[in-house]
Formats: sequence, C-alpha cells, structure tokens
Amino acid sequence: MTIFLDRSGLSVDKRLADFIDQRALPGTGLDTGKFWGDFADLLGKFAPENAALLAKREDLQAQIDAWHEARAGQAHDASAYQAFLREVGYLVPEPMPFKIGTQNVDPEIATMAGPQLVVPALNARFALNAANARWGSLYDALYGTDALDAPPAIPGGYDAARGAAVIARAKAFLDEAVPLIGVNGWDDLSCDDDIDIFLADRDQLVGRRGKSYLFRNNGLHIEVVIDYDHPIGKTDPAGIADVVLEAALTTIIDLEDSVAAVDGEDKTLGYTNWLGLMRGDLTESFAKGGATVTREMAADREWTSPAGDPVVLHGRSVMFVRNVGHLMTTPMIKLPNGDEAPEGLCDAVITSLCSLHDLRGLGHLKNSRAGSIYIVKPKQHGPEECGFTDRLFDAVEDMLGLARHTMKVGVMDEERRTSANLAACIHAVKDRIVFINTGFLDRTGDEIHTSMRAGPMIPKGEMKASDWIASYEDRNVRIGLACGLSGKAQIGKGMWAMPDLMRAMLEAKIGHPKSGANTAWVPSPTAATLHALHYHQIDVFARQREIAGEAVPSLDRLLAIPVATGRNWSEAEITRELDNNCQGILGYVVRWIDQGVGCSKVPDIDDIGLMEDRATLRIASQALANWLLHGVCSAEQVDAALARMAAKVDAQNADDALYEKLTPDGIAYQAARALIFAGVTQPSGYTEPLLHKFRQAKKAAA
Repeated sequence: MTIFLDRSGLSVDKRLADFIDQRALPGTGLDTGKFWGDFADLLGKFAPENAALLAKREDLQAQIDAWHEARAGQAHDASAYQAFLREVGYLVPEPMPFKIGTQNVDPEIATMAGPQLVVPALNARFALNAANARWGSLYDALYGTDALDAPPAIPGGYDAARGAAVIARAKAFLDEAVPLIGVNGWDDLSCDDDIDIFLADRDQLVGRRGKSYLFRNNGLHIEVVIDYDHPIGKTDPAGIADVVLEAALTTIIDLEDSVAAVDGEDKTLGYTNWLGLMRGDLTESFAKGGATVTREMAADREWTSPAGDPVVLHGRSVMFVRNVGHLMTTPMIKLPNGDEAPEGLCDAVITSLCSLHDLRGLGHLKNSRAGSIYIVKPKQHGPEECGFTDRLFDAVEDMLGLARHTMKVGVMDEERRTSANLAACIHAVKDRIVFINTGFLDRTGDEIHTSMRAGPMIPKGEMKASDWIASYEDRNVRIGLACGLSGKAQIGKGMWAMPDLMRAMLEAKIGHPKSGANTAWVPSPTAATLHALHYHQIDVFARQREIAGEAVPSLDRLLAIPVATGRNWSEAEITRELDNNCQGILGYVVRWIDQGVGCSKVPDIDDIGLMEDRATLRIASQALANWLLHGVCSAEQVDAALARMAAKVDAQNADDALYEKLTPDGIAYQAARALIFAGVTQPSGYTEPLLHKFRQAKKAAA
C-alpha cells in the first residue's frame, strides 16, 4: 500500500517525498517548505495548459480522420491535403530566418562530433557503463565482436591469429587518423623510436603520460598506450599495448522509452540514480566470476602537453537526462483535486533539482563544466508544445534560483507535426536548444496513427524505403543547419538496434556522419568505440559546411502518406507480417509487464537480438491496428498469430529463470493484445497508457 504525505496540498508518495527532503534538497540552499509550495504552484499553473495541449492533439487527429473518411475510395489529393492541414493549424507558417542563441554549452555537445549512448535510468550498472564509455579500448572492441573478417576467438584462451588481425586493423586506423612520415606507417615503428618525430602533423600530439601518447584527429582524442611489460605490448615491435579511443561523448540517461516506470517506487529509483550521476558518487556492486565487483564513475584523465603543461580531459560522457513527454500523468503526486500530476512537469522539476548538485559542486565530479542542465524532451507535437516546454523551463529556473536558459533542451524530431514544422519548433526554444534528432520508429508510429484512416499502410519493413523517410532525414539536418545549430548544438541520428552485428554497423552507420549529423545513437559502450572510427574518417563540421545552404526537401515529400494503394495481399505476406509484428510485441511486452524491463536485447522472429523499447512497440502495434481497421487481416488471424508467436517467445526465453510463460489469460498477453486491438483509439498511437495500466496490475498482483 502506498503511503502519501501532504506537501503544500500535494499528496506525495512517501518514497519520493523522503528522497526529495532527505537527499535532493540538502546542500542546495533551497528551503524545503518553499520548494514544495513553489512546486504546487507550478503544477497548478501548468497542469491545465498541459491538458489543453493534449486535447488539441485529439481535436486535430479527429479532423484528420474525418478528412480521410470523407474521401474514402478517392485518389489522394496532396495539394488539397496540405491546404487542409494549414487551415486546421496542423501546419503553421514558417518563421523568418533566424539563428539559435544558445550559450554555455559544453564542447562535447557544441563543437565535437561523436557517438551517443541512451541507457535506462533505472539500471545503475548500465548508467555507469555508459557514463564511463567516454573512453574505450579499440583492441577489445575489435577482438570481442564480429567487426573484423577474422576467425572467431577460441573459447577460454587467447586467439593469436585474431589478436594479430586486431592489431593490424588498429594500426591501419592509426595510419589514416595519425599519419607518419619517414617510416612505412605505424607497423614499421620499433621500441627505439620516438613516435612524435615521425608525425606528419606535429599539432596532432596533445600530450604524454609515461611512454604513452595522446593525439587528436577531427576533434576526437586517441591514446596509444605504450607498455613494454603488457602481454600485448611486449610482443609488439613498438610496445603498443592498446589503442584507446574517445568514444561516447554524450549519454542520455533515460526516464522515458527505455524504462518501465509506473509509480513512485520506480520513479524514485530513476531520480536517485540521476542524483548519483550528478554528484559523481553513484556505485553499483554485482557478482562476476565468483567475486563481488563494484562499479563507480571514472575519474578525469590527465596527461602532460609537449610544452610541459597539464592536460585534463573529461573521463565521462556529458550526460543528458530524458524526461517523459507531455502525455502521461503519474500516481506519485496527486493534485489537491485528486488528479494525478502530469509526469513531464514532475520530471522537469525533480531532475533539475538533482542537477543542482552538479552546478553547485556538491559532489566530487562534474558533468557540465559550462554550467548547464541538459534535458531531452521527447514526443512533442509542434511548436506550441515546444513553446510550452520553454515556458515550463523558465518557471523551473525561477523556482530553483537558476539563471535564464541554464536548462537546455533537446527536441526529438519524432512526431509528424514536429518534423513538418521543425523550424518553428526550434524557434520556440531557440535560446536553450542543444539537440535535435531523428527517430525512425516513433516517427513511423506517428505516421501510421496520423494517417490511420487514409488506407492500409505498407509493411513495416518497407517503411525505410518510403519517400517521406528520406525527406524527413534530410530536412532534419538542413533545417538544423539553417537555424544555426552547427557549433552550438547536436544534430543527431537514430539507433543501431543490433548490438551483436558490429561489422554491419561499421559498414552502414558511417552514413550518419556523412549526412552532416554530429552524433548518432549506439546500443553499447563497445559499439560507441567502434562508431567513433567513423568520426575520424569524416570531418562532420566540414561536411556541415558543404551542405549548408542546400535546398530543404519539399514538404510535399514529407507529407506523402505510405499507403499500399491497390495492393493485393497474398496470404503468405499477411501471415509473415502478422507473425513478425506479434512476435516483436509479445517479446517486448512480456519483459515490460512481468519483469519491469523497459529496454533489452530481444530476439526477433529470426532470432537476431534487437534493442527494443517503446518506440519499436509503437510501430508494430500501430501497423497491426491499421491493417485490422482496413480489413487486410481479421481479428481471428491476429489472435492466431499471437498464439503462434507466444510459443516462439516462450522458447526464446527458456533459459531465463525469471520468465513467466505467456498464456491468453496472463496480464502480459492481455497487454499485448490490447495494444493491437485498441491501437486505433490510443492517443497518438502511444503505448504508455496501456503498458502502465497492465504493469500496475501486475505489480498489484505480486
């Protein structure tokens, strides 16, 4: 039974109230009573406006649904459609040309280009791994994955042939990133050589630590570790024991899509971990190899410059925190009228309160040396909602005694109304924006839901080849550059979802820096180390200068609806698509509902491990809801596919001691089915309302 405490008329889950009173507030200089009074006032002011914005979403959707229904059976008229969207206010006028005014941004975000990690805030071990992934061993990343065309490692021992291939690949990288003259490349060096005298560009040498060297290329650092006593170093002609790359420049600590946080217990855990990260004192102990291992945050790294001066570099990723969007309310705080408080408002206040410990030096490690708080705000629909966030952040800054625009915002370009009005969205937060990015899965989920009644959509696997996707990706970069984000903010790209397929990632993901994006998401610290290679190959800021001024792809292409016009579906096609989506839904939902796991590597229908979160669930459930609505498949076919795929998911999880088998009367199975059959009526096609409902039921039954 949850215990609630009164705080200035708010009913607050005791676990959260105790955390704020005893952990988050002390040392900040804020008065406890005034904090709660200001918090209550903020909720009283912004909660009604939050509700009005959500009502506007539903009103616009109802008008779009009616427009499509009135034209059922007619050829789509793109110009009439766009005129209609302008008439109802879905499309707004473009702002006059402008440049963002964001200031006090850490270089990892503004002037450097490199990988970005996203990890669930509820898992301290994952959060620590990500924070410490600022530096990664290239030798380990190559040896332990399929990145090389080399024989697999021999279990239980060192594979010398594979090790030699790793070293050859690393030295080939050094030949490209830190070229030498006077010798035949890095493989031609010996222990007697002073490497710095062979540098083609002496300015690349940043520092020394012992016999090791620190270099810089395209703004990223490379440490060549020289250790003649190391098992690898003593076999290397130059004593090179490892090549360590600056990898995950930034990390998003996620309270949204990758977590299952449905009440005060879950949210307090997430806030506690964020506070520990902001103070630098988060630790996590776990059993490994028969011993207890304690993980903590990495210290800064120190070298000596060629001139003899100290060189200190950040030892950790610069961390964002991803708050939830505007949709959900939370049972952890109830308003005086008994309603649940909007969760996004609570996140803005509490995560920023925790970040005061960083800004005011209350811990022993720093996150932002520029004195900023970095918050990613997802699932915003259009500039009006972005403007709401801007004013909310103003109010939180006033409440916490912060200078204006201390709180920075990352706008995720993942909803159709946002990508169609992206310049206006950026303008709405122009003095605090530090991040835009594209996200294929949520954006596709919203594409399907917005045009739900336009007709049956093409299969999920064909979406990436759609014209609207190419326009969406290109518009995002070009609009961001036109608004002056280069050198001040990140322009990001989405996740590589297959953590076991690193060779394929190396082949494909170079497209992200080539596109002009100065960051992109990766699924693990190892992937961050490997993806860093791409930013040594591509000078992203030079690439941005090349494409700046290029024409922005037309809105017509972006608004092209991916309906399967006149398509005759074969039974085999329908069955394959049903099985694919049902397997993905069940495989993700069973962990979310039964175990409270919001993001994990889930085997797909072909047994390939994919990093799944709510965004993947949204597209799969909306795709099936759309097909049901238009009669491509029947309810009986969907239920049959769910039954078939439940057996497959059970088999895929046979080795999980915590796994509960899927049964039609089980809560997880019911949740998966509801996501499909009630998908048409879910707000914007989001999965959160149903997931939270069924997870809360599961926790209550435990």
